[in-house]
Amino acid sequence: MSAPTPTGPSPRRLGAALLGLLQGHVALFAHELEDQRNQALRSLLLGGLCLGFALLLLIGLSALLLILYWDSHRLEVAIGLCLFYGLGLLGCAAWLLLSLRNAEPPFSASLEELQRDREQLLP
Repeated sequence: MSAPTPTGPSPRRLGAALLGLLQGHVALFAHELEDQRNQALRSLLLGGLCLGFALLLLIGLSALLLILYWDSHRLEVAIGLCLFYGLGLLGCAAWLLLSLRNAEPPFSASLEELQRDREQLLP
């Protein structure tokens, strides 16, 4: 007498396949998390340095203009500098809001991979 052959996948094979799938997703998630962390740290560091040097430059240029025009147009120069800085602030704030609205959501590759697997597994 021969043993009956199973018609579907065994629970052991199904469990191994699901664990393999889960392992791939966890590895992808960990890689994306590390990339996000590295990018955030690099951006914070470079942004802080840029901000510091830009502030030093603005202070120096503002002082230079005020010294040059102290006797003739000091009030006009001070008002002009304030307007220039205010417009720069508004422009940068608008650019920041636009870039935050258009940013790709984090872990999009993991979410896409999960969606593809879900579509393949479900009838």
